[in-house]
Parts: sequence; structure tokens; C-alpha cells
Amino acid sequence: MGDAAWNFVGRPVSREDLTLIQSVVGEFAALSRDELASTVCELLEWTRATGRLKGRECRDLLERLEAAGLITLPAKRIGRPVGARTHVPVTARGDDQAAVAGTVSDLAPIVIERVTTADERLLFRELVGRHHYLGHAVPFGAHLRYLVYASRPQPQVVACAQFSSAAWRMACRDAWIGWDDATRARNLPQVVNNSRWLILPWFRIKNLASTILSQLARRIGVDWHASYGVTPVLLETLVDPARFDGASYRAANWIVVGTTTGRGRNDRAPRRTPRVPKRVLVYPLVRHAGQRLRGH
Repeated sequence: MGDAAWNFVGRPVSREDLTLIQSVVGEFAALSRDELASTVCELLEWTRATGRLKGRECRDLLERLEAAGLITLPAKRIGRPVGARTHVPVTARGDDQAAVAGTVSDLAPIVIERVTTADERLLFRELVGRHHYLGHAVPFGAHLRYLVYASRPQPQVVACAQFSSAAWRMACRDAWIGWDDATRARNLPQVVNNSRWLILPWFRIKNLASTILSQLARRIGVDWHASYGVTPVLLETLVDPARFDGASYRAANWIVVGTTTGRGRNDRAPRRTPRVPKRVLVYPLVRHAGQRLRGH
């Protein structure tokens, strides 16, 4: 198949693009057609001038690729609700609390709960929306969210974490792995991005963040595989060095691999609004993660 055999709203779909599409559709069979289209659009930066994803057009392309026998899509879902409340609630649950000091053992055991219910989603949205500097944004496609609780002196949320699809291209991460473009497109679903991380600001507990990050790293592989049938090999995250030093990640044995160019999450084309370069950290979930991702 030639590189220009397929077009997306007048733009040729390259072999590399097609390989990525086939990888996403094959790896994330648990997603709906709309979620797959959104994931592909986010990774390939198929967006409108407003920044919104070209999801409808991408779904049309996916269905044409399926008709040509190049991919197999999940069955259409009938009656599935479209859209959900995206505003950030403001309730007493998200208000600032009295400062909590002490040690991790004063809060133990730390309990990590996946966000699964409507009430948990609202609580996560409020806490992240009100207290994370990037605010709340529902990621497209594959993602898992967690609420982290202290058991003592009474059960209460101490942290929130979100994991989602990896950035399409990051030069320092890709150099650390050592893969080429085709291998990256094929194996990218095995990399998962820690896209939100929040210790609620009234908790001032030494080593709390690194303790929870270590527990999440031990848990995410099982949960991601159970949800999407993919076993992640590597975690990644971006830290704004103007705001944070990344000490909690480094204390949890994450590795600093470099800095982004500031061109945006997917690093495929210049943006009108410059972005601040971010420090890139990775955490191998298995031995020889780089070799695994290179296909060796």
C-alpha cells in the first residue's frame, strides 16, 4: 500500500500513521469506536483550529479501514450515553482543610481505590479541578483514575492520580528507549502516561508522595491489563520544573531522561502558543524495559 493510498480530510495517511492506528485498535479492543477515534486523533494531533479533535471524521476513516480489511473495530454500542458533565463541582468535599502533619505511618494503611462510580468521578473531578495547577481534563481513550485514602486518624482522600495514553513522540524518551518510528508506533500502547498527580495541599507528610507513587507503580500493570488487555512496560510523566523539582518521583525511583522541546504533548507540529519545556521522567515496570519496547 502506498503512503497516499488513504486520506484523512485531505491529508495523506502515512504508513507510520496506519501502523499506529492498527496498533491502537488492536491493543485497545475494550474501547468504543468513538474512544478509539479520539485516541487516534489525540496521538496524531488531528484537531480543528479550535483545538477540538476531529473524532467524527476519524471514526469514518476507521470504518473505511475496517471495510478494506485493514483493522477490526469493536461492535457498535447502541444507546450508550454521549457526553457527561464536565464542569468542576464546588462542594465542601473539595474545600481546603486544616493542615495535616506527621509521618506516613500516622496515616497508614494507605488505600488506593480505582475511580469507578459516578460519585467517585465527581469527587476526583472536583479535587483535581480545584487543586491541580492544570485543572481537570478527561483524557481520550484508555485511562484509569485513582483516589488514594489515608485510614487514620479517619478515612480521607489524600491524593489523586490519573494514567492515560502515552505521548506520541518525545525525543528524550524515545532516545532512552532506542526505538525507531515504526517500532514506536507498534509498541507505544505499552507505555502509559501519569497525566495527573496530586497530593492534596493540606497534607504535609514527608515521603507521602513517593510512598504512594511506589504503590501505584506496583498496581497499574494489573489494572491496565484487566481494563484494556495490554500489559504496560514503562510509565512516563512530565514535570514543570518551574513549579516542581520532581523529588517525589525520583525518591520513588523514577528516572530523569531529559526535557521536552516545549512544542506540546505529541511533538508533531509547531503550535501558535509556546509551551514551557517539561522534565521527562520514566519508570520501568519490568526488567529490560527498553529492550522489550524495541522488540528485542
